[in-house]
Amino acid sequence: MSFVKHEVVPDVLDAAPAAVAKVQYSDAAAEEGNVLTPTLVKNAPNVTWADEPGKLYTVVMTDPDAPSRAEPTYREWMHWIVVNVPGSGKLSEGQAHFGYVGAGPPEGTGLHRYVVLVYKQPGQFAPEETSRPSTSTSDRPKSNIRQFAAKYNLELVSGNFFQAEFDDYVPELYKQFTD
Repeated sequence: MSFVKHEVVPDVLDAAPAAVAKVQYSDAAAEEGNVLTPTLVKNAPNVTWADEPGKLYTVVMTDPDAPSRAEPTYREWMHWIVVNVPGSGKLSEGQAHFGYVGAGPPEGTGLHRYVVLVYKQPGQFAPEETSRPSTSTSDRPKSNIRQFAAKYNLELVSGNFFQAEFDDYVPELYKQFTD
């Protein structure tokens, strides 16, 4: 699977997810490592997967290549966490724990991998970590989805990813940050 080819396994996960989630942006889709631009992914995508009725899910997007793939000293930079999602495609009904921040790789750092993962929850929960809006960079660098998933007993069910590098939208993205 492409998660191994692009080294998402082992950089983010110990094993590839069993299924591929559909990650659809307005004018583009993640396709297991394809290259998209920050401009195309500036707004949160619709994420769908094979779900189980009555179960709750957590959806995350993380960048293991911050500030660059060659020197990932901020691995992982957490772009998005939505918890208590009541099923496939129902992200707006979940709770955004970390508001969505699109791809924003610094200029000259090459391609970054943006990994979208879907976890089944054992039940409803409220993460202990401080919630962050889209305008905040606090607590996003040096996140670790493995530890987060283990802490809350989350079961990986599907995922997808794309790659992106700097474009003219990135400076605009950075202007949204208030801290």
